[in-house]
Amino acid sequence: MSRFDGDWYSPTRLHDSPTQYHFPGDRFIPNRSLMDLDQAHTLLTSRTREVSDSTISQDEYRRKLEENLFCNKEGRPFRMLVFRGSPKSSKKSIPFIEEMQQQDEAEALYNMNTKLSQLRRLPKKESRVLDAPRINDDYYLNIMDWGKRNILAIALGSDLYLWNAETGKSEKLMHVDDQGDYPTSIAWSGDGRRVAVGHLSSKLQLWDSETSKPIRSLEGHDDRVGTVAWNGQILTSGSRDKSIINHDVRARYSLSCRVQMHSEEVCGLKWSSSGNKLASGGNENLIYIWEASMMCSSNFLYRCNGHRAAVKALAWCPYQSNVLASGGGTLDGCIKIWNIQKGTCINSIDAEAQICGLEWNRHHKEILSGHGFSATGHQNELCLWKYPSMSKVGELKCHSSRVLQLSQSPDGSTVVSAGADETLRFWEVFGPPVRDDSRVSDLDSLLSFKRSLIR
Repeated sequence: MSRFDGDWYSPTRLHDSPTQYHFPGDRFIPNRSLMDLDQAHTLLTSRTREVSDSTISQDEYRRKLEENLFCNKEGRPFRMLVFRGSPKSSKKSIPFIEEMQQQDEAEALYNMNTKLSQLRRLPKKESRVLDAPRINDDYYLNIMDWGKRNILAIALGSDLYLWNAETGKSEKLMHVDDQGDYPTSIAWSGDGRRVAVGHLSSKLQLWDSETSKPIRSLEGHDDRVGTVAWNGQILTSGSRDKSIINHDVRARYSLSCRVQMHSEEVCGLKWSSSGNKLASGGNENLIYIWEASMMCSSNFLYRCNGHRAAVKALAWCPYQSNVLASGGGTLDGCIKIWNIQKGTCINSIDAEAQICGLEWNRHHKEILSGHGFSATGHQNELCLWKYPSMSKVGELKCHSSRVLQLSQSPDGSTVVSAGADETLRFWEVFGPPVRDDSRVSDLDSLLSFKRSLIR
């Protein structure tokens, strides 16, 4: 006999008993035990006379209707399609179902506690520190970049060094012999094999990182080259001579496009991930948005004029291609988020400090800012902001002088900050995405920073 056989599951028992019920099964399947099947069968099979007496009042008809719908054949109150189930404590319960319910409740509680414990926290300190003697304390320079092959390029004085993040070894790539000259901008190519180096003397060179030899020199500027950015085989440079030049490094005569729209020095350049738009920031507090195919005509898409100081920090959002973040200098101290499709500012946050660098988190919707001078005590720190609310997650304070620049590791988990205190500090602030398993890809293993210790 089945354990469901018995009077406790009969329709009469369910209708008449005041016992409280719970239902362990699917809540969307009605319980047939709540129906008076005998009465239903009689009404369906027996012939009934049509009521022809039109003198029955509406109130009498409503009363009869309620009696048939809400009372059983004995006249006791009864509601059809009521959600009920087996008695909660009448006779023997169903051990298997109760065990499943307990397991589900325990699993839900465990998952909730696990999610709470997995909330990301800012690191209390940097994961490592490298000395950076003779680093140039100049807001307008861009002298650090982290390449795709996990090699960090940094200019220290008149020398350019390459630091291998996997092995922890460093080597000198180049030295500028002229005492009045030094590197002022650095950018790795997309394949991580060539590095572009702009100079105070207006020179622009390409170097091969594997052979440690110069490839070629690129001409066109008349003053220091403070910023460079790659877009495939096109190298874009910005100078204190107020011009922006596109160099096709494949061509013998490399200068393919020159525009001069900024009225002051070009401080920042950043190509979008798709390569079809360029953002340029200038010392006259303006941002220009350029379409790659229209640059030669000197026609810009938008001019953004919300900042009150020089704009060096520019960063395209990795998950919204039409969103650009920008940061202003000391007299501005604001982070602005722009909708490039419309050329409008959609958010502005007063960081109360000079903004020297911006880096988006590719794993979580966040953006990190590096700060310099401040009149309100927020100098020399890094701040993490939630996007799109731009609420502050926290601050990182370890540099004793202003942060000059930020750069991000190829796997997007670590950010390095270059400070005027002559240190490079590595922060594991951009945690990887939460995974369902503990497997680590070969790339993550290769780019992991937990293999070697420095200091």
